Amino acid sequence: MAGARFPMQGEVWWVNLDPTVGKEIKKRRPCLIVSPDDMNAHLGTVIAAPITSTIRVWPTRLAITLQRQRSSIALDQIRTIDGSRLIRKMTRIDPEPALGVLREMFA
Repeated sequence: MAGARFPMQGEVWWVNLDPTVGKEIKKRRPCLIVSPDDMNAHLGTVIAAPITSTIRVWPTRLAITLQRQRSSIALDQIRTIDGSRLIRKMTRIDPEPALGVLREMFA
C-alpha cells in the first residue's frame, strides 16, 4: 500500500488475485474493500470482495453498476489480501448494502 495512505472501506480497487487455488475468483479485477478502516490502517492487509461481470442471482451476490457496466460483488468469495496485491483505487461506493449481506451470512 503506497505511502501513509491506506484503502478505506467502500473503496473499489484494482486487485491482482493471482495466484489462486481451485474455484477462487482469478485474475486482476475490481474488488470492494469491506474491512474496517482501523484494520486497514494498521495490518497491511484488507478484506476484499471481488467484483465480476458474471451476473448470478444468488443471495451472496450483490448487483451493482460499476463504470456503466452491470456487475456483481461476489460476497461468497471474500478474502484477506496483502496490500501488495492492490494496484490502484478506482472509485468509492456505499459499502452498506454489501455489509448488510455479510452480516446476514455470518449471523
